[in-house]
Amino acid sequence: MQRYFVHEPFNELSELTISGENARHISKVMRMESGDQIVVVHADTAFICQIVSVGQEVIVKQTGETIPSSEMPIKVDIACGLPKGDKLELISQKGTELGMHALIPFTAERSIVKWDEKKGEKKTERLQKIAQEAAEQSHRTHVPEISNPKSFKQLLSIVSNYDAVYIADEEDAKQENRTRFADKLKKVYDNESKSILLIFGPEGGISRNEAQSLLEAGAETMSLGPRILRAETAPLYALAAISYEFE
Repeated sequence: MQRYFVHEPFNELSELTISGENARHISKVMRMESGDQIVVVHADTAFICQIVSVGQEVIVKQTGETIPSSEMPIKVDIACGLPKGDKLELISQKGTELGMHALIPFTAERSIVKWDEKKGEKKTERLQKIAQEAAEQSHRTHVPEISNPKSFKQLLSIVSNYDAVYIADEEDAKQENRTRFADKLKKVYDNESKSILLIFGPEGGISRNEAQSLLEAGAETMSLGPRILRAETAPLYALAAISYEFE
């Protein structure tokens, strides 16, 4: 069944009026009719609904059935230094498919890209739309929030909000005795942590000053193996590893 995310709550009759782009997709693209069923996701719950009427607006009613959540049992936020090109779009899409809870771009010391404030809002809206489409496709009940880029100082200020914070540090990966990510995740699992922040640098990686500041703020380093991964590959590798450990 086709899945649609909505912000409006159901009324006392368990009915909901869908408008805008979702309504156009139901009526014009999918060509659905009264009696057809769709999945409507509201407040992280997926309701199976039956279409009551189709027009410029679509009215649906709950059938009384819901679909179990496919969300990870732990919230994993990804903070990545602004990368070049369309890599943020790839991370937004594939990260959503792999269970990412939120994406926090930040301006790193080695970021080549400079965020255009005038066009920034539209860029964030596009990334958010990509995440929503990926959430619909992968049957999520949560659409990851894509933040406007933060400064490194702002990133430091949110480190204490998480149960565990890890930095993907390529210098750690080069060591003979690396801090294996699997060992880090086992500690998270044993401590029943509920939220993780994973921090990745841009193409040039995290600088030594940034790494030291993050460590002093309570973060730990992690190694994603002996190979150096691209800026857009490392977050996806880490999400897959967490899914394996927790799901």
